[in-house]
Amino acid sequence: MTDVFVGIDVSKDRLDVAARPSGESWQVANTELSIASLVKRLAKLHPTLVVLEATGRLESAAVSALAVADIPLAIVNPRHVRDFARSTGKLAKTDKLDAQMLARFADAVRPEPRPLPDETQQRLEALLVRRRQLLGMVTAERNRRRRAPAMTRAEIDEHIAWLQIRVEAIEDELNKEHPLQPPLAREGRALAERTGGWPDAGCHHRGPAPRARRPHAQGDRCSSGCRATQSGRW
Repeated sequence: MTDVFVGIDVSKDRLDVAARPSGESWQVANTELSIASLVKRLAKLHPTLVVLEATGRLESAAVSALAVADIPLAIVNPRHVRDFARSTGKLAKTDKLDAQMLARFADAVRPEPRPLPDETQQRLEALLVRRRQLLGMVTAERNRRRRAPAMTRAEIDEHIAWLQIRVEAIEDELNKEHPLQPPLAREGRALAERTGGWPDAGCHHRGPAPRARRPHAQGDRCSSGCRATQSGRW
């Protein structure tokens, strides 16, 4: 079976997803329902590894849902992905390209996924359920506000604000509960020890970071014989 590597670029409103080697890419909303559908879709792909960047809170719901579903997952330091992108000469300009670079990073560097202990998985499931409940309350209150008389809207606004604070607190707890990667300060050293530097552009060769090279007439060829095409495809 061919190894499948997936990169997910996270923003406030959506998740951009890219898979290798198929080149498939798609977007989903960064919402509970869309994340659930994403988990089902990725489960059918049986990925070798899914990689996301650590953003602080934006990725917490997706990461937790993927971890509970036992999908191999690694959260990586954004700085290391940028360094890797520079080594390939492909600095991403859009969220879609960011997701493709994350998938390429997963394929080339292969950071180690860390399965969750049973008790952590149970706690994540409980936190996800509570987050879903709170978000449902926020939606209900917003709908209620549209029909409410002016005299009660301020109270509803206060309740919505309180609910959103609780959602953020739950997301902070989710971030604490998934030790899927070593602390980011140690991650770079661990990767360097495993790879001896960034892999050459587009290759699985794990040698020192490549030196600057002049483009080959028929595409840029790396030391292990693979080629990055002139079109820039990975």
